[in-house]
Amino acid sequence: MSQTRRPLCVTMPAMTTPHGIRMIDVGSKPVSLRTARASARLRALPETIRRIRDHELDKGDAIATARLAGIMAAKRTSDIVPLCHPLPLDSVEMSLSFAKPECVVIEAVVRATARTGVEMEALTAVTAAALAIYDMCKSIDRDMSIEAVRLEEKTGGTRGDYHRAGGPDQNQRPEVAKET
Repeated sequence: MSQTRRPLCVTMPAMTTPHGIRMIDVGSKPVSLRTARASARLRALPETIRRIRDHELDKGDAIATARLAGIMAAKRTSDIVPLCHPLPLDSVEMSLSFAKPECVVIEAVVRATARTGVEMEALTAVTAAALAIYDMCKSIDRDMSIEAVRLEEKTGGTRGDYHRAGGPDQNQRPEVAKET
Protein backbone atom coordinates (compact mmCIF):
# COMPACT_ATOMS: atom_id res chain seq x y z
CA MET A 1 0.00 0.00 0.00
CA SER A 2 1.58 3.13 -1.17
CA GLN A 3 0.24 6.38 0.16
CA THR A 4 0.85 9.79 -1.28
CA ARG A 5 1.84 12.22 1.41
CA ARG A 6 0.25 15.62 1.43
CA PRO A 7 2.17 18.64 2.62
CA LEU A 8 1.25 19.68 6.15
CA CYS A 9 1.18 23.35 5.26
CA VAL A 10 0.56 25.20 2.04
CA THR A 11 2.09 28.66 1.75
CA MET A 12 -0.17 31.21 0.14
CA PRO A 13 0.75 34.69 -1.04
CA ALA A 14 -0.55 37.48 1.20
CA MET A 15 -3.10 38.64 -1.36
CA THR A 16 -4.74 35.23 -1.60
CA THR A 17 -4.99 34.39 2.10
CA PRO A 18 -8.56 33.73 3.19
CA HIS A 19 -10.33 37.00 4.02
CA GLY A 20 -7.03 38.91 3.74
CA ILE A 21 -6.26 38.20 7.40
CA ARG A 22 -2.58 38.22 8.30
CA MET A 23 -0.23 39.28 11.03
CA ILE A 24 1.83 42.28 9.96
CA ASP A 25 5.58 41.68 9.60
CA VAL A 26 7.33 44.08 11.98
CA GLY A 27 10.76 42.50 11.58
CA SER A 28 12.23 45.44 9.68
CA LYS A 29 10.92 48.10 12.08
CA PRO A 30 13.45 49.62 14.49
CA VAL A 31 13.28 48.67 18.16
CA SER A 32 12.33 51.72 20.22
CA LEU A 33 10.64 52.68 23.46
CA ARG A 34 6.87 52.50 22.94
CA THR A 35 4.33 53.84 25.41
CA ALA A 36 0.55 54.00 25.41
CA ARG A 37 -1.98 55.41 27.84
CA ALA A 38 -5.60 54.30 27.66
CA SER A 39 -8.64 55.03 29.78
CA ALA A 40 -12.09 53.65 30.50
CA ARG A 41 -15.00 54.57 32.72
CA LEU A 42 -17.21 52.35 34.83
CA ARG A 43 -20.48 54.14 35.51
CA ALA A 44 -22.58 52.92 38.45
CA LEU A 45 -24.93 54.10 41.16
CA PRO A 46 -23.27 56.52 43.61
CA GLU A 47 -23.80 53.97 46.42
CA THR A 48 -21.94 51.32 44.39
CA ILE A 49 -19.05 53.70 43.75
CA ARG A 50 -18.93 54.55 47.47
CA ARG A 51 -18.74 50.86 48.37
CA ILE A 52 -15.93 50.34 45.84
CA ARG A 53 -14.02 53.36 47.17
CA ASP A 54 -14.54 52.38 50.82
CA HIS A 55 -13.63 48.69 50.26
CA GLU A 56 -17.08 47.48 51.35
CA LEU A 57 -17.79 44.79 48.75
CA ASP A 58 -18.52 41.19 49.68
CA LYS A 59 -15.94 39.92 47.16
CA GLY A 60 -13.16 42.11 48.61
CA ASP A 61 -11.02 44.99 47.38
CA ALA A 62 -12.23 45.92 43.88
CA ILE A 63 -9.48 48.51 43.38
CA ALA A 64 -6.64 46.06 44.00
CA THR A 65 -8.42 43.39 41.96
CA ALA A 66 -8.90 45.78 39.04
CA ARG A 67 -5.23 46.78 39.08
CA LEU A 68 -4.15 43.16 39.05
CA ALA A 69 -6.66 42.25 36.31
CA GLY A 70 -5.38 45.10 34.15
CA ILE A 71 -1.74 44.09 34.53
CA MET A 72 -2.50 40.43 33.84
CA ALA A 73 -4.60 41.29 30.78
CA ALA A 74 -1.93 43.58 29.31
CA LYS A 75 0.57 40.72 29.56
CA ARG A 76 -1.84 38.35 27.74
CA THR A 77 -3.15 40.69 25.05
CA SER A 78 -1.83 38.61 22.16
CA ASP A 79 -3.82 35.64 23.51
CA ILE A 80 -7.03 37.69 23.33
CA VAL A 81 -6.57 39.85 20.22
CA PRO A 82 -5.88 37.49 17.28
CA LEU A 83 -3.41 39.52 15.20
CA CYS A 84 -1.63 41.27 18.06
CA HIS A 85 2.09 40.53 18.42
CA PRO A 86 3.22 39.07 21.75
CA LEU A 87 5.44 41.69 23.38
CA PRO A 88 7.85 41.67 26.31
CA LEU A 89 6.40 44.53 28.36
CA ASP A 90 8.72 46.75 30.39
CA SER A 91 5.96 48.00 32.69
CA VAL A 92 2.21 48.32 33.21
CA GLU A 93 0.91 51.02 35.54
CA MET A 94 -2.76 51.01 36.52
CA SER A 95 -4.57 53.86 38.24
CA LEU A 96 -8.16 54.22 39.39
CA SER A 97 -9.79 57.43 40.49
CA PHE A 98 -13.22 58.68 41.49
CA ALA A 99 -13.74 61.93 39.58
CA LYS A 100 -17.53 61.87 39.94
CA PRO A 101 -19.86 60.18 42.44
CA GLU A 102 -21.16 57.81 39.74
CA CYS A 103 -17.93 56.94 37.95
CA VAL A 104 -14.63 55.11 38.34
CA VAL A 105 -11.96 56.37 35.94
CA ILE A 106 -9.46 53.67 35.00
CA GLU A 107 -6.14 54.42 33.31
CA ALA A 108 -3.29 52.22 32.15
CA VAL A 109 0.17 53.22 31.00
CA VAL A 110 2.08 50.47 29.21
CA ARG A 111 5.74 50.61 28.16
CA ALA A 112 7.83 48.28 26.03
CA THR A 113 11.05 48.43 24.10
CA ALA A 114 9.86 46.75 20.93
CA ARG A 115 9.24 46.91 17.17
CA THR A 116 5.51 47.59 17.49
CA GLY A 117 3.30 49.70 19.71
CA VAL A 118 1.55 48.85 22.94
CA GLU A 119 -1.81 50.52 22.30
CA MET A 120 -3.70 47.22 22.34
CA GLU A 121 -2.09 46.23 25.64
CA ALA A 122 -3.18 49.51 27.27
CA LEU A 123 -6.73 49.19 25.89
CA THR A 124 -6.96 45.57 27.02
CA ALA A 125 -5.70 46.52 30.49
CA VAL A 126 -8.38 49.16 31.13
CA THR A 127 -11.10 46.93 29.73
CA ALA A 128 -10.12 44.00 31.94
CA ALA A 129 -9.89 46.26 34.99
CA ALA A 130 -13.40 47.59 34.31
CA LEU A 131 -14.72 44.05 33.84
CA ALA A 132 -13.17 42.97 37.14
CA ILE A 133 -14.98 45.76 38.98
CA TYR A 134 -18.20 44.96 37.12
CA ASP A 135 -17.91 41.31 38.20
CA MET A 136 -17.39 42.30 41.82
CA CYS A 137 -20.41 44.65 41.85
CA LYS A 138 -22.95 42.95 39.58
CA SER A 139 -24.95 41.56 42.50
CA ILE A 140 -25.60 45.03 43.91
CA ASP A 141 -25.90 47.14 40.73
CA ARG A 142 -27.28 45.76 37.48
CA ASP A 143 -27.29 49.15 35.74
CA MET A 144 -23.50 49.54 35.60
CA SER A 145 -21.91 50.32 32.26
CA ILE A 146 -18.39 50.31 30.89
CA GLU A 147 -17.88 53.39 28.75
CA ALA A 148 -15.37 55.45 26.80
CA VAL A 149 -12.66 52.82 26.36
CA ARG A 150 -10.09 54.73 24.34
CA LEU A 151 -6.48 55.50 23.62
CA GLU A 152 -5.40 58.78 25.22
CA GLU A 153 -1.84 58.92 23.91
CA LYS A 154 0.99 56.91 22.43
CA THR A 155 4.67 57.60 21.89
CA GLY A 156 7.39 55.98 19.85
CA GLY A 157 7.43 54.27 16.51
CA THR A 158 7.85 55.43 12.96
CA ARG A 159 4.37 56.99 12.73
CA GLY A 160 5.07 59.40 15.58
CA ASP A 161 3.27 60.36 18.72
CA TYR A 162 -0.48 60.71 19.27
CA HIS A 163 -2.25 62.76 21.93
CA ARG A 164 -6.04 62.84 22.13
CA ALA A 165 -7.39 66.37 22.07
CA GLY A 166 -9.35 67.38 25.14
CA GLY A 167 -7.72 64.95 27.58
CA PRO A 168 -9.21 62.01 29.48
CA ASP A 169 -12.00 63.99 31.15
CA GLN A 170 -13.70 64.63 27.81
CA ASN A 171 -15.99 61.61 27.39
CA GLN A 172 -17.45 62.50 24.00
CA ARG A 173 -16.00 62.90 20.55
CA PRO A 174 -16.53 66.32 18.97
CA GLU A 175 -20.00 66.54 17.48
CA VAL A 176 -20.25 66.27 13.74
CA ALA A 177 -22.43 68.82 12.03
CA LYS A 178 -25.58 67.15 10.78
CA GLU A 179 -26.95 67.93 7.36
CA THR A 180 -30.56 69.10 7.28
